[in-house]
Amino acid sequence: MAIIPKKHEMPAQPPVVRARNFREVALGYDEETAVAEAERCLHCKNQPCVSGCPVNIAIPDFIRLITEHNYEGAYQVITQSSSLPAVCGRVCPQESQCESKCTLGIRFEPVAIGRLERFVADRHNSTVTEPPAKPAPNGHRVAVIGSGPSGLTCAGDLAKQGFAVTVYEALHTAGGVLVYGIPEFRLPKTIVAHEVETLISLGVQIETNIIIGKTLTVDELFEMGYEAVFIGSGAGLPNFMGIPGESYKGVYSANEYLTRSNLMRAYLDDPVTPIMKHGKVAVVGGGNVAMDAARTALRLGAEHVYIVYRRSMDELPARREEVEHAQEEGIEFMLLTNPTEVLGYRNPDVPRDERNGFVTGLRCIRMELGEPDEKGRRRPVPVAGSEFDLPVDTVVIAIGTSPNPLIKSTTEGLEVNRRGGIVVTEEGLTSRAGVYAGGDAVTGAATVISAMGAGKTAAKAIAAALLQKG
Repeated sequence: MAIIPKKHEMPAQPPVVRARNFREVALGYDEETAVAEAERCLHCKNQPCVSGCPVNIAIPDFIRLITEHNYEGAYQVITQSSSLPAVCGRVCPQESQCESKCTLGIRFEPVAIGRLERFVADRHNSTVTEPPAKPAPNGHRVAVIGSGPSGLTCAGDLAKQGFAVTVYEALHTAGGVLVYGIPEFRLPKTIVAHEVETLISLGVQIETNIIIGKTLTVDELFEMGYEAVFIGSGAGLPNFMGIPGESYKGVYSANEYLTRSNLMRAYLDDPVTPIMKHGKVAVVGGGNVAMDAARTALRLGAEHVYIVYRRSMDELPARREEVEHAQEEGIEFMLLTNPTEVLGYRNPDVPRDERNGFVTGLRCIRMELGEPDEKGRRRPVPVAGSEFDLPVDTVVIAIGTSPNPLIKSTTEGLEVNRRGGIVVTEEGLTSRAGVYAGGDAVTGAATVISAMGAGKTAAKAIAAALLQKG
């Protein structure tokens, strides 16, 4: 059979339609397309794609089962390694991980592994209603802090082995960044809820509205009888640029902006937690979060949205698919551009106060690329005399996040690095006995699948340590 050189296209809403609604953009493969795409797999003997997956899914095995129309068997293969297949099939950067290792990709486009994973997970979720069997308890208890991808993965892997696991979540809905950070049009909340319900069926308990470090401390968790604690609290502390005017009304961190829209439904006509109605929006940054914020602004009714990024398109860190979707929807990319000040005006009828300023624009300067920095990327250098003002009424800062300092500040003996990340061993063990950590709380903001890999690693270490005790 002749090799099909390109991936089968993913059906999607037309750009002019999707730019004004929050429904999922990508529509998923049908059965015929999924089988045809699966048949592109070469089934390499050394399986390089598996080495590119942070949770080591047996990729050729599940793809082979798709070609045999054994979709439930394919799902079972995936869930041996991943607790969140429907999530990963949507938001993981497969192009830089498993698909980047695909042998077919040497000459042609790689197999669309992520799209096939999504197909299998969605097929299971729509056809199988019986919950998974709950394993027999082994008598050990573990607490997990945070219900994001690392916490849910750790909890799921432990629950499958009979551990009694309780997940403590600070917000009112389980899912962490999957529900507050990733927009509905990329990852529907029903998908996350279904994955969480699957873990609950395995025996995982979810406790929401509990802030570890405030409501309870790590010490108190041990006093409650937990034998190990996994910290998967993410990186929820937003970074700002430190430029004048960042405290004006109409300036948001991407975290706040996306949380208001995703989790607190600010897109409703009469929201409890609103977002200022805006005409022109500037989103500062070039990562996936910046793309999410910009595309959300468009769907909230913005007349025009700009991505302001200080490097060129070649250095833009966001996934190519997300960049292409943003361009198709009409978002304007202002590259080699860096903000220097948020412009605003004050209401003369209100006492002078920095918080009374309202955004009127973003002062920027043109950049050019100079010598490489410590990461090997060419350093952006300001071009003298190139300042200009961009008229906008909303600015979203999307330049990264740091681990929340609350847990480390309330937990004695927990070592952190200069960036605030928790220091761990290769097994995820912290400097505090019985306390493990993984995901963004350790690395800073990273990918969903890398956080899952860290949760999986810690779960393995926790299981080994506790089962050895007997």
